[in-house]
Amino acid sequence: MDKLRRVLAGHEDDDEERGLTAEIMDGMSWSWSTRVKGFIACFALGWVFTFLGTFCLWLPLHNSLVAFAVFFTFGNIVSVFSTFFLMGPMKQLKKMAEETRIIATAVMVLSVLLTLLAAFHWKKRALCLLFVIMQFCAMLWYSLSFIPYARNAVKSCLSGILG
Repeated sequence: MDKLRRVLAGHEDDDEERGLTAEIMDGMSWSWSTRVKGFIACFALGWVFTFLGTFCLWLPLHNSLVAFAVFFTFGNIVSVFSTFFLMGPMKQLKKMAEETRIIATAVMVLSVLLTLLAAFHWKKRALCLLFVIMQFCAMLWYSLSFIPYARNAVKSCLSGILG
């Protein structure tokens, strides 16, 4: 209906001139239920890729390490990007750079890069697994930063266990 009004008013190319930024802003004006559905779908897809990566690790393929690293890493990235649906991409990127999350974000990005280097360039299975564990821990620590007092609870539990 809006497009028809624009055409009748002589503004038919406004839509083409708006560009990517306007399309993203329109996407962020989705209803809350649509955004939650997008988050769940994207997060589930990330876990599917992560599971496929783990499955590839145990296959007797020549490049199973590369397939594992790519699927696992892509799954983690898709899972992080799923939060774009909830709060929007720019707000999420700003939150990633906040003081309480910057170290976890940096470790996560670094471990993603090191995982891919270990698989593609160095071709070392043990290093790749170490960096995947780092990815998982950094992702977990980053995720816990969104839950009030969750990091403190984990620190208390770990200090009680290690004690």
